[in-house]
Amino acid sequence: MPDSVTTIEKEIGKRIGEKPWLCYQCKKCTAGCPVSFAMDLMPHEIMNLLRWSASDRILASSTIWLCASCETCSVRCPNGIDIAGVMDALRSISIDKHYRPGEPLVTAFHRSFLAGIMGAGRTNEPVLIGIYKILSGRLLDDIGLGVKMILKRKIKPVPRFVKDRAAIRRIFREAKARRTK
Repeated sequence: MPDSVTTIEKEIGKRIGEKPWLCYQCKKCTAGCPVSFAMDLMPHEIMNLLRWSASDRILASSTIWLCASCETCSVRCPNGIDIAGVMDALRSISIDKHYRPGEPLVTAFHRSFLAGIMGAGRTNEPVLIGIYKILSGRLLDDIGLGVKMILKRKIKPVPRFVKDRAAIRRIFREAKARRTK
């Protein structure tokens, strides 16, 4: 590890074993990103800001929350950096450090998705939508659309659960314990 590695790069290395300092700014990650049009910082800019230890700017950005984790950036990286994994680690660090995110409704969706998986063992539209609506405070925004989707059988009103939900919760506990070490 070079002497110039920043604190946030070390944190990412500790959490997921990636080496963001290997980025040499070829910008292939940004060129391939399908959601870069909506980001306030491009993926290559996030990687560059990591080098400059601009963690406040990174952790408060909308980019880390808008990343679709499609892994296009990771596949395109000539140095094999898992940039999607870095974005995920940055979301996790942002939550742990209680940053006010650049995209509050995206974080509500993120938390809803994880809570649904932890509770049901898999993603379920009714659980995801219900938790999201509560967390976002937008309970009735699109109720008409929800009713139409249920009537057209696009959403099943009763969630399905996996048999061994205790195993899923154990995975979440172990991941949290590993993250806090």
